Amino acid sequence: MAAPNQAIPGVLSVPRITVLLGSLVVAIGSGTNYVFSAYSPQLAARLNISHTQLNIVGLAANVGVYISAPFWGRIVDSQGPRIPLGFGFVFLFFGYTGIRHFYDVGVKGGSTLSSLSLGLLIACSFMTGAGGNAGFTGAVNSTAKSFPDKARATTTGIVLSGFGLSAFFFSTLAHVLFPGDTSSLLLLLSLGTALTTIIGLFFVRSLPLATVEGDDHAVGTVAVEAEGTIFNHGNESHTPLLDEDTVPSSPTEDRSRSRSKQQDAPAGPNIYGRALWINPDFWLLLTIFSLLSGTGLMYINNVGSMSQALYAQTHPEFDEVEASKWQAAQVSTISVMNFAGRIAIGLVSDGVKNQFDFPRSYSLLLVSSLFFCSQLLAAQISDLAKLWKASALVGFSYGTIFGLIPTVCIEFFGLPHFSENWGFLSLAPLGGGNLFSIAFGRNLDAHESGKTTDAAAASASARQCLEGRSCYAATLGLTSAACFAAILLSALVAWRERRKLLAANASRPRIVWEDNEN
Repeated sequence: MAAPNQAIPGVLSVPRITVLLGSLVVAIGSGTNYVFSAYSPQLAARLNISHTQLNIVGLAANVGVYISAPFWGRIVDSQGPRIPLGFGFVFLFFGYTGIRHFYDVGVKGGSTLSSLSLGLLIACSFMTGAGGNAGFTGAVNSTAKSFPDKARATTTGIVLSGFGLSAFFFSTLAHVLFPGDTSSLLLLLSLGTALTTIIGLFFVRSLPLATVEGDDHAVGTVAVEAEGTIFNHGNESHTPLLDEDTVPSSPTEDRSRSRSKQQDAPAGPNIYGRALWINPDFWLLLTIFSLLSGTGLMYINNVGSMSQALYAQTHPEFDEVEASKWQAAQVSTISVMNFAGRIAIGLVSDGVKNQFDFPRSYSLLLVSSLFFCSQLLAAQISDLAKLWKASALVGFSYGTIFGLIPTVCIEFFGLPHFSENWGFLSLAPLGGGNLFSIAFGRNLDAHESGKTTDAAAASASARQCLEGRSCYAATLGLTSAACFAAILLSALVAWRERRKLLAANASRPRIVWEDNEN
């Protein structure tokens, strides 16, 4: 039974803000997949693996994130966030500890990593992704269910922004505490991510909304009562329209039943299960999400290699320390702008919804266009000093898509099964991410300088493309085409939503009451 009105905290109360901040902390510890480029070239050099193999290791973390999403979503919807947070602690700690072990051991001389060791490294990477998403799903779900619709995009955007800020937080902290020490960075990731999930176990939970003053559900209850009062005319017919058992005996009972029905019935749509998979909007969102997130993942996972390729073209005497500074700068830029994009799209989509009464899905056109521009810009940059511009736009665009899609998911399919539905949508990056990242790795391997001596195999320049932008330009052409296709599909979504609104307005009954006054 619901607690009395006075016992339920307000929208801006300390308990709700505590849930928001606790969820933000968990999110910061959950998005460490984006820090991969801060250590991936060093890991590849240490283990003497190709760019294609390195991309497979990076993709394993992404696969862990997205393939586990429906599983975590169903648990969170039915059991709450505690179980996923517990698994998140275990997976993150042992995943990063395993990667650090492989880095510290390395390979001897010019030998290569065995297939078994490569498989274990991939498994550790998978664990970091699955563990991060376990905590993140619980954090987003708790926030979405603890705040009303009018503030939901903004509050979930704050939590989502923490996920994007994760790479900046950990890479900056490692640079301050352990400059140039990749092993210590991996140790920090192991301990730091585990700590954030522990914090989440104490503070992340869902708070009820049904009778919160000012909440959409409460406003809906008042509206139902008001409508019942306005249209409460005496029953002048001789045959009642309702069965006697369902006709309220008094206005008080009428209001009581209205309140009960409003609290029991979920507001908005409630599409899930088979109905979700046969819904055209689901497939449109899945495709758009796959194209755009796949583009972002390709860039984020490989920007370290891109910066090294541009650096190597103009610096024949490859300075690993100097190159790593440029590499870290791109990671930090992407992370900060990822954070900004998630915040910005929450504010924009809430503004579109609240001020203009337009669906939040209209913002997909803006997000797709940002991605398209980011790829065109990246394809034109041949100066390493200017690569930050492309990194900033990619990071911002990537933040907007992950800040927008969850709220569109709620708008299209409802809140009761949000985490499960979002989990299925989260499978989308697997398609685009795998396609574009593997294409990038093969493209870079095809342009690399070739085998070097055993003595050089331990350096970051052992496997290095010296052709600058040409090393990866073909892949950016592929992603540009994908983003343009996403623009067209986003326009289709907007057109479909416009038709739905027009149809709903046209079918809405217009009732005119004429009271005869004596």
